[in-house]
Amino acid sequence: MAQSFSYPSDKTGLPPGSLVHVGRMPAEAGRVTLISFNEDHAAEHPVASINDIDRHRAAGTNLWIHCEGLDLIEFLGAVGLRFAIHPLVLEDILNTHQRPKFEVDEDYLFIVLKTLRCDQSMAVHHEQISLVVFGDVLFTFREQTDELFDALRQRLTAPKGRLRSLGTDYLACMLMDTVVDNYFTVADTIEEAIEAAETTLLDRPQPATFAAIQQLKRELIFIRKAVMPLREMLLAIQRSDSPIIQDRTQPYFRDVFDHVLRVIDTIDAYRDLLNGVLDIYLSSVSNRMNEIMKVLTVFATIFIPLTFIAGVYGMNFDYMPELRWRWSYPILWGLFLLIPAILLTLFRKKRWL
Repeated sequence: MAQSFSYPSDKTGLPPGSLVHVGRMPAEAGRVTLISFNEDHAAEHPVASINDIDRHRAAGTNLWIHCEGLDLIEFLGAVGLRFAIHPLVLEDILNTHQRPKFEVDEDYLFIVLKTLRCDQSMAVHHEQISLVVFGDVLFTFREQTDELFDALRQRLTAPKGRLRSLGTDYLACMLMDTVVDNYFTVADTIEEAIEAAETTLLDRPQPATFAAIQQLKRELIFIRKAVMPLREMLLAIQRSDSPIIQDRTQPYFRDVFDHVLRVIDTIDAYRDLLNGVLDIYLSSVSNRMNEIMKVLTVFATIFIPLTFIAGVYGMNFDYMPELRWRWSYPILWGLFLLIPAILLTLFRKKRWL
């Protein structure tokens, strides 16, 4: 059986709880690190097997087990068996097309959320992060390896700090806070792109500007899909009566909730701003077309009487006395110059030019 699929529809026919990765396979092999911590001590260790986790857990410290790369299917299965994690939860961890959500089990909490990042072309990429929170153990499962949680690791290994003493629920809250704070970075990047598009638009609208605006609108929809479920999820966490979430941690979850609301408000504001920018673009194009049509209309209006005169004297009649006048040709050219001058003067008085 294949170990990885690109789309959830590829799993059609497999039984529920099948441990099959759905999404992009990481470029590098997955790795697992373990940080054991309490108020007096914190240390980071590599993990080669599930037995390493058992050994550190027996020491009575809190554990943060960070799995980077979802090709660790056998290890995930072993974790599920040892910690009695439901197979459907394990399936959701491997399926990277999940909607952000929060589920409560008798012994653990399951949280799914998305990280976002923008590349140089303003395309937004997402990564799924899954958290399984026990009273003394926190599992995090990521698709790739980067420095997103490096600052949190440094805080955890620092000699003093609240992060060590408040347990795995507080650590989970700080992980979520780090992800949500990263949304502000993405939002700032989007804002700069909107300002650049608006400046270009006011200077000289181009089809490329319209394409950039449409791309930004798509990316904002994509961001909103990743952020909006967090509001419902954090409300559910605040209402949860699970003993894993201690009362002293609830204010920090409320703070993350406030950050999420700010991000949502910012995204909605940017969406309205983009709609306004798009209206400006369409108005600019329409105004530019009107200016072009006005110039063409002026030229056409000027040439109508000239064409009439040229048509009259271009007819093949024998008895047209003007054709035999000595000054007919100069007079005709005088009319050709006088009529446009009169029309242009009239247009300017009426402010049509």
